[in-house]
Amino acid sequence: MDTVINFQEQIRQGIPSVLPEAKPYPAGVNRAPKRKDILTPEEKQLAIRNALRYFPKEWHQELAAEFAQELKDFGRIYMYRFKPNYDLKARSISDYPAKCEQAAAIMLMIDNNLDPAVAQHPEELITYGGNGAVFQNWAQYLLTMKYLSEMESDQTLHLYSGHPMGLFPSSEDAPRVVVTNGMMIPNYSKPDDWEKFNALGVTQYGQMTAGSFMYIGPQGIVHGTTITVMNAFRKVLEKGQSPKGKIFLTAGLGGMSGAQPKAGNIANCITVCAEVNPKAAIKRHEQGWVDELVDNMDALVARVREAQANDEVVSIAFIGNVVDVWETFYEKDIFIHLGSDQTSLHNPWSGGYYPVDISYDESNRLIREEPELFKVKVQETLKRHADAVNKHTARGTYFFDYGNAFLLEASRAGGDVMAENGIDFKYPSYVQDILGPMCFDYGFGPFRWVCTSGKPEDLDRTDAIAAEVLNKIMAESPEEIQQQMQDNITWIKDAKQNKLVVGSQARILYADSQGRMEIAKAFNDAINRGEIGPVVLGRDHHDVSGTDSPFRETSNIYDGSRFTADMAIHNVIGDGFRGATWVSIHNGGGVGWGEVINGGFGMLLDGSESAERRLKSMLLFDVNNGIARRSWARNKEANFAIQREMARTPKLKVTLANQVDDEIINKLTF
Repeated sequence: MDTVINFQEQIRQGIPSVLPEAKPYPAGVNRAPKRKDILTPEEKQLAIRNALRYFPKEWHQELAAEFAQELKDFGRIYMYRFKPNYDLKARSISDYPAKCEQAAAIMLMIDNNLDPAVAQHPEELITYGGNGAVFQNWAQYLLTMKYLSEMESDQTLHLYSGHPMGLFPSSEDAPRVVVTNGMMIPNYSKPDDWEKFNALGVTQYGQMTAGSFMYIGPQGIVHGTTITVMNAFRKVLEKGQSPKGKIFLTAGLGGMSGAQPKAGNIANCITVCAEVNPKAAIKRHEQGWVDELVDNMDALVARVREAQANDEVVSIAFIGNVVDVWETFYEKDIFIHLGSDQTSLHNPWSGGYYPVDISYDESNRLIREEPELFKVKVQETLKRHADAVNKHTARGTYFFDYGNAFLLEASRAGGDVMAENGIDFKYPSYVQDILGPMCFDYGFGPFRWVCTSGKPEDLDRTDAIAAEVLNKIMAESPEEIQQQMQDNITWIKDAKQNKLVVGSQARILYADSQGRMEIAKAFNDAINRGEIGPVVLGRDHHDVSGTDSPFRETSNIYDGSRFTADMAIHNVIGDGFRGATWVSIHNGGGVGWGEVINGGFGMLLDGSESAERRLKSMLLFDVNNGIARRSWARNKEANFAIQREMARTPKLKVTLANQVDDEIINKLTF
């Protein structure tokens, strides 16, 4: 009990009243790479001035020198001294000091995103993707948690790229928190702009679900990856043929990419996933996300041949560069059925992708000391990577871009990845071929929830409720969505045995608006009956409506609007006044700064009639906003889905696109 009280007291105090002792940087942790030294001397002074404004004047003399050293050593001012002494992890919602339960739920989600078991670089407040931050520094964390502990149900906290601007009077129906991350004036949204303004302490890269507190560990992407890999095999294998013994080759074992081996196991194939950072590979192995570790190429070749011969289902982490694997497998005539890549190429110059033939440690030195040479080496590797992929696809490998900007950066490096028209890529985005037409256009996307009690038995109960709801819906579903329904019923039935939980007691599955609303209502009813504790609803930003990303989420939009961001902006505004507990809008998540706008939400279900009203209103819009846009782009699956929803919901009236005969257009001359 004393531990809980001390934890609550630390939250309530925010910035401590007495300057804490400086902390040594902990040994053996997975550190974020040093960021580019991009500020002028005058700008470095401004960065320190900006950092010091969080603290009383009498501390400035000591902290100024310390922050200057951090800026020199790390390229950022993280304020390590102010990291709290308690363990950062998702506690039970009742452990958090709060005047309203919604605020306590948000505190729980923030701590989950900074849990060392979940976060990629927890000391730097980075959850995943190399630079996906919850906050810019520890002062922002302390102040935000203090504000949340004081928040009442008619106040809203506004967060400007991690900075808590303050609590403002609002209403009980307003969001409790509004989050923006990296929302730059368009002409200031190049990669170096992020380096500069993040170093100044005035903006941050929130990724998709890091800066909106909705990351739930690798499980969050396991499901989408599983669906992608399953359907990719359905595209390339003959009907009735099993993926067992077939190879899926990819790269990356970080926070998001670490899901790939687990997804490969669920999809019943051989997964070979290369990772240059030994700590990341070992962490995923210890967590059970990958079956075997191999650090020798000859051993890898032998193990893969054995797995092929025995039709095994196994995941293998190769500690090394994926380009070596592609090239060696070609030389050894090892056929790859599926190929992709999920390194953090949205962040290519600061540790998101590493050059071949250079050690991991030497690469990190180049990032710090010779960044221009590092960039040259990365681009040389990207060209080699593309060449190796091309050789395999000529043999029949199905390669898809997994939305990490691999094809985009390979093209910028001069790699042979462009289609004959010189505009499109020669390989499809996985959204173009799979998730877009098969899931997003029908309204299916990554719905997720967190049991705030922290009890595994509550998660078990929600799994059972979700399965019961999906089975009931499937019995009356049209043929067009039967496969999607069955894949998700199978997923939720097997979720516990697949050991997907890292951090909070969380779950994800793909559902359309009907599924999301009915599952959420069933949860709320169970909470009302006292069967389970409160539940936080959310989703990945990688969804039907939340994200405008021309090379990923909206890559199957062909009416010319894929470079617009109206959908994501309407999504976050619409969710905000329809009952979300918190909303977020970000620049840059997933595929890179300046390349995408994406939004998300969180909603606390507490068993009340108010929660039921809000979930019905918000979830209906959250999904159908995107289906309407996709239907207007003339996507036939979305047109089917929106007309079906309008038949179910009389007050929903959507502008439908009239189809134009190709013959009319083709006769025109210009």
